[in-house]
Amino acid sequence: MTVKLDFEECLKDSPRFRAEIEKVEVNVSELETRLEKECFEKFSKKLSDIVTAQEEVIETTQKSVKLKLQNFVKEDVKRFKDVRKEFERSSENLEAALSRNAQAPRGKQHEVEEASNNLLNARRAFRSGALDYVLQINVTESKKKTEILMAMLSLMEAQALFFKQGHQSLTELESYNKKLSEEYTQLVLNSAREKRDMEQSHGAVKKKDVSYDDSIMDFSPDAPNGIAMEGYLYKRASNAFKTWSRRWFSIQKNQLVYQKKHNEQLTVVVEDLRLCTVKPCSEQDRRFCFEVVSPSKSCLLQADSERQQQSWISAVQNSIASAFQDRRDDNLGPRDRCSSVSAGSVRLSAGEQESSGREALEEVQAISGNGQCCDCGEPGPDWASINLGITLCITCSGIHRSLGVHFSKVRSLTLDSWEPELVKLMCELGNTAINKIYEARIDEITIKKPHPSSPRQDKESWIRSKYVEKKFIHKLPETGRATVLRRSSARRNRANTQDKPNTRPPLKPKPSRATLPRLTGLSPSDIMKNNSSSHKENDEEEDLSGLHPGALLYRSASMQHFPLMADALAHGADVNWVNVAEDSKTPLIQAAMVNSLAACEFLLQNGANVNQVDSNGRGPLHHATILGHTGLVCLFLKRGADYNAKDIDDKDPIAIAIDNANADIVTLLRIAKMNKEMREMDGAPSGDDTYHDIFRDFSQMASNNPEKLKRGSADIK
Repeated sequence: MTVKLDFEECLKDSPRFRAEIEKVEVNVSELETRLEKECFEKFSKKLSDIVTAQEEVIETTQKSVKLKLQNFVKEDVKRFKDVRKEFERSSENLEAALSRNAQAPRGKQHEVEEASNNLLNARRAFRSGALDYVLQINVTESKKKTEILMAMLSLMEAQALFFKQGHQSLTELESYNKKLSEEYTQLVLNSAREKRDMEQSHGAVKKKDVSYDDSIMDFSPDAPNGIAMEGYLYKRASNAFKTWSRRWFSIQKNQLVYQKKHNEQLTVVVEDLRLCTVKPCSEQDRRFCFEVVSPSKSCLLQADSERQQQSWISAVQNSIASAFQDRRDDNLGPRDRCSSVSAGSVRLSAGEQESSGREALEEVQAISGNGQCCDCGEPGPDWASINLGITLCITCSGIHRSLGVHFSKVRSLTLDSWEPELVKLMCELGNTAINKIYEARIDEITIKKPHPSSPRQDKESWIRSKYVEKKFIHKLPETGRATVLRRSSARRNRANTQDKPNTRPPLKPKPSRATLPRLTGLSPSDIMKNNSSSHKENDEEEDLSGLHPGALLYRSASMQHFPLMADALAHGADVNWVNVAEDSKTPLIQAAMVNSLAACEFLLQNGANVNQVDSNGRGPLHHATILGHTGLVCLFLKRGADYNAKDIDDKDPIAIAIDNANADIVTLLRIAKMNKEMREMDGAPSGDDTYHDIFRDFSQMASNNPEKLKRGSADIK
């Protein structure tokens, strides 16, 4: 395939330009091998049956063609390699000059001037050599097509004419030769036209003063490729040595990213420019420095000149303004939220991904109260706390983030990717259910709930009182209240019901539940009473009044009652609480035994230990494997479950899955094991793409089509 090298990219010396050069260098380096081993064999094989009597003719034509091609290789390829050496030499000189210029101290003017002059000379020499190199590359590419094709056509036409009367096989090649001849003619015309255009462009660009970078650095927010600005900057490392490294930075999709010269992998410096500021930094000994500050970190950068410094500062400021303007424009119409669940839209077309993402987020926002910020009531929240199951505005999300992940894990509804099980979890809770827990005593206190226009300090004070100090939940102990809870599905828990007293007496606890620890007067919040009143009359009832918070979490996990689980956690339940009366099982094991993907995700988001085992040495992964819950096996493996852990019977999950003949679970366990071995061998942190694709498929299926993963369950022995 022909590689077109752009002269403007050559002047920028961008990573894209370097990557294209590498492709051409590899192509040219392998040219000699391809000419000698591939081209001759393709045509000579067809002629092998008819050349026995005409060896002299074949030998003559082969020598003729080979001589032309060898001349091309020895002359043109040699010229290409010579020009490449010049280019590499000038590139190294430029790198050295840039480094010396960047290291020149501010107080030594003569060293600064000397470094600047050396930089100008090195840049001028580099760009002149780079332009010549690009021209030679394109000329070589053009000649390669015409020389090779002409040689092959000469060979085949000579053979066709010689054997035309006697050989049908050569007659069949006439149409093929005709097609090649037409292509050759067209290629000659195109090559001549391209060569003329390249020479004109080369001459025009070379007439410019390319000693400075200012002419090739412009802020363009409407660029077709989405890159508003790009160029090289020095970046100070955040380690103890504070080293400076030259990286290719770009502003794209309201993010500031960078990459190494020969690495296409982008590193995000600022994920959302709306949350950052930029300012010049004159305190540094190095010149032309500026700082980009975000809520979580700051990044110190250095440009090559004062004009470049100002250009980058202006570009970041303009991008921030554009991002806010885009957000205001989006608020005027329907929100496009397809990117939030991109991780769950595996192997779908672009249109299907957009539709799937929008449906998932619309489902989250359709939950009761989620259309407004949970803490201040601002409409259209764009952020969420995934361990609490609530939606937040951007201001309240920043306050939640400052609390720490042990209180609230904040994620953007529009900027981050959302796993299907996380979307499923968000649909089980919602602002209304959580506020009935964390604002249960709001009518009894004098603190006023903030509104959207309240000062940030008022919102912060409210949020800390609500989630950290928990001033508004029902305090313990309480007496005189009892909660009767029917077993119900998660869908019933989400139903919006009205308060109605329960007239049926509570059932006595089952024998295995009688040993659950209780606190005198402890009861869940009123929302549990509300849920119980709307269920069918034939549902099983269970008295949960006075349960210890840990026991309440344990029992509600097995019942898949998410508001009750959230209430237990709000009252200080240990998410890894152990029920010694039931083989030391944990709430996570209980949720796994009833195959509740969302309940397991909720517990894991709130710090549940995925490897904590019961008295039989079985963790959540063992129980999910025994019961054939493929979706949960996938979830636990993604969260770091130990697939080598053995139970009291000396069986690990793989052995259990093999005994149960569950092919899906065996596949998942073996792929996870193989992926870990590959990561340890290669040292790559992310693992194999096939592993991620398969696990995304199973996650999608477990959330949206769980019936496809159903297998025969085995009893726990």
